[in-house]
Amino acid sequence: MATPHLFARYIGIDYSGAEAPVSRLRGLQVYESDGNDDARPVPPLDRGARNWCRKEVAAYMRDRLLNHGPCVIGVDHGFSLPLAYMQRNELSTWDGFLRHFCDYWPTTRDHMYVDFVRDQAPPSGAADELRLCERWTASAKSVFLFDVQGSVAKSTHAGIPWLKQLRDDRRLRARTHFWPFDGFDVPPGKSVVAEMFPSMFRRRYANSERTADQQDAYACAMWLRDMDVLGALGEYFNPPLTLPERRIAQLEGWILGVR
Repeated sequence: MATPHLFARYIGIDYSGAEAPVSRLRGLQVYESDGNDDARPVPPLDRGARNWCRKEVAAYMRDRLLNHGPCVIGVDHGFSLPLAYMQRNELSTWDGFLRHFCDYWPTTRDHMYVDFVRDQAPPSGAADELRLCERWTASAKSVFLFDVQGSVAKSTHAGIPWLKQLRDDRRLRARTHFWPFDGFDVPPGKSVVAEMFPSMFRRRYANSERTADQQDAYACAMWLRDMDVLGALGEYFNPPLTLPERRIAQLEGWILGVR
């Protein structure tokens, strides 16, 4: 007997923290599969636009989570910060961290650049501070390492406040599991929002015509679909961590696929 699929839709988002939330960016890419076909590019909600903006991506995620579940959405930016940051700022829960972070990083405002906030010297960390999940990979960079090739720092600082906005929606939160902050085990029938690292998967899938950003979003959506079809995705939701490591990961977050 075939293993039933956990999800009906698989979405990969290659994120960008450039410019402002209303800026349309080539680096923002969204791909989606319904499980029957390969992942396809999703056009911006504004049909007259060529590229997505972060504000629109958040609206798209909200629609999918409320109206098209159960789905799994993999997003290419950090969902939290290292344990050392939490300890410095006396933070013990992810929700407490989200409130704290958004007080300093109002990067959902229409014309707010990440660099504008950085100029105000908000609480931060050293460029060599890593989360546990980053220490488990060969190439993941610190979420505090800005202005280098392959950095996720800017996208992380731009994207986290949108996660809080989604989580603050009571209807959405009732249907959505923010992994692993709501636990490593995903309840049946719930949608999932998880952090992903596209470089782990991009070479698994042939690419003849997609840009690098398109390939990253495509690879994330395809990996989610393929692992679910194989009945293996549930195993990735439970990486082999000790109990102390799990407690750290429920505060720092984890990259789906890292085992």
